[in-house]
Amino acid sequence: MAAHIQGPLYYERTGRAGPVMAFVHPNPMDQSCWLFQMAHFSTWYRCIAIDIPGYGRSPKADVGLTLDDIAEACWEAIDDAFPGEAAILVGCSIGARLMPYLHNLQPERTRALVVCGTGYDPTKEFALRRIKSYTEQGVDYRWDYTFQDFSPAFRATPLAHYFAEIFTERNDLADVASIVHQFEALRRPEPEDLHARIACPTIILTGSEDSVHQSAYDLKARVRGSELRMLPGAGHACHMEQPWLFDGMMIEFLKKHGLFPAPAPATG
Repeated sequence: MAAHIQGPLYYERTGRAGPVMAFVHPNPMDQSCWLFQMAHFSTWYRCIAIDIPGYGRSPKADVGLTLDDIAEACWEAIDDAFPGEAAILVGCSIGARLMPYLHNLQPERTRALVVCGTGYDPTKEFALRRIKSYTEQGVDYRWDYTFQDFSPAFRATPLAHYFAEIFTERNDLADVASIVHQFEALRRPEPEDLHARIACPTIILTGSEDSVHQSAYDLKARVRGSELRMLPGAGHACHMEQPWLFDGMMIEFLKKHGLFPAPAPATG
């Protein structure tokens, strides 16, 4: 079992046939933020969405947690559902930052990476800000933080408030200390060859209104052969704001690389 995590990660599954597709959520959300993609891609894939430590129904984390620990725990969740199978890995924000670690732990099982709400930021100043906010405000900080993941236009919509209510209604399941340990893990320097080792098809989907949008191009430069597509007007959690465009870009990418299952033949 992965070190510094007090048990197996919680996950939910959708879809009974097709290749495996695994989703890892952003801060301060949980696996349910992938509800659009889980509903859509389960048409062709067996989908699994994982709660990282401190969120949803996953266990707490201990001091000393690393991103490798979380990546290993994610593979353990995938193995629990689909033992030994390869997977297309999809992540947003912290979920996206975990994707290279998952790949590098098991490159032979990583069919493709789809990342959003991310870029290359070696300073990682954002982690210190989040640690300070969680330390001062506790778990209630999740409400304000959720809206920061959205574009200014989307923040004002009833749907944005609906999502914020879903996440904060689960605050009794969240653990602030574990979330802080996660941000402390994010602050640590990355291996120099973290991105250079990625050897599978990779696409970066970035919202034009995301605060890390410009750094997405820096990440593209570090991942050999990677692709980048922009979602105009979308924020950090672009998969929630514009699922029709996000999913369409994903499908185009998967088809291009021969990773989209052929439709079943029609029966008369």
